[in-house]
Amino acid sequence: MEYVLGHQGRLYKEADGEVYAPRPALAAEQIDETYPVAPELELVLSREEPGPGYTRVDLRAELSMAEEAHFSRLARAAQIAVWHDQHRFCGRCGARSKRAAGELAKRCPECELVVYPRISPCIIVLVTDGDRCLLAHNTRFPEGRYSTLAGFIEAGETAEAAVAREIMEEVGVEVTNIRYAHSQAWPFPHSLMLGFYADYAGGEICPDGEEIDLAGWFTADDLPQLPPTFTISRQLIEGFLNR
Repeated sequence: MEYVLGHQGRLYKEADGEVYAPRPALAAEQIDETYPVAPELELVLSREEPGPGYTRVDLRAELSMAEEAHFSRLARAAQIAVWHDQHRFCGRCGARSKRAAGELAKRCPECELVVYPRISPCIIVLVTDGDRCLLAHNTRFPEGRYSTLAGFIEAGETAEAAVAREIMEEVGVEVTNIRYAHSQAWPFPHSLMLGFYADYAGGEICPDGEEIDLAGWFTADDLPQLPPTFTISRQLIEGFLNR
């Protein structure tokens, strides 16, 4: 059995670089909870910060080098670690929650409230118009990097409605023929990215100036700096380019 070590919503690996390792030598009182991540892999959540034999995982860097199976395990471990850290106490009565038996959940011993790992659904979409695609620079991106548009799905909203709304809010254009592509678990901190393509239907590009400061149409011959290859945004772009 191999393990991933977590503390306060963060993951740690052995100082020699191994993320999945033999169970750390922790006393029983140091372990808060343990959760299954995958067959033969468990998340050990420590009440104390790991000692000098461990170093914090740079999740983005680790995921950028990950194969698909490694990516999914690491993303799952990261999301469970964040959920555990943020839901140690019942949100209804304030009592300390306990791990529920037989399922990935926490149960309040006082009021019986059961909570499951939080998943925040988001849409991410590449807008296309013939041989060109719409890419945007988010104010949090490094200079020169452009990506697809994305946003959270609001309460009571369909994913397709969120696509149309986010595109209009962020760059001021209308879309049609919204179609699902694929999804990706995104552990920053607990998102599920639902990837879409959409066809341009009208309007002039007008960045909102808050999240998006630059946006424009690009073809395969004049692409800007793109997101890393492991991201769903890059996969959507590559899917368009390789039609």
